[in-house]
Amino acid sequence: MSLFDAINNALDANEAHAGLVTAAMEALGGSSGSGLGGLVEAFQAKGLGDVVASWIGTGQNLPVSAEQIQSVLGSGLVEQLAARVGLPPEAATALLSQILPQAVDRLPPEGTAPAVGLLGQATGLLRGLR
Repeated sequence: MSLFDAINNALDANEAHAGLVTAAMEALGGSSGSGLGGLVEAFQAKGLGDVVASWIGTGQNLPVSAEQIQSVLGSGLVEQLAARVGLPPEAATALLSQILPQAVDRLPPEGTAPAVGLLGQATGLLRGLR
């Protein structure tokens, strides 16, 4: 399953939600296109590695709060993401706390992180749809 398919499945093809998740993963992945790797690193840096690992693994997904999302992403990035999809920052973090676990959970096949090349290709596809 591609990144695009996973995000759309997780979010019932809601374009604004998918745009928010994709933008967050792109921002964390930087130019390498490794959004999942960047997301994992950002969560680990804030002491939330177990949370993001639960989304990637095959077990139960641990919840994440809007405050934790704010901590991981930082105020500047949250404001940029929120503006990009036309939401107030508080609404963007609340929405990300609900949809990010679902989207990440559906990305990796059988609990393993996808190859960077696949993630980069899917991110390019999503950029073209905007």
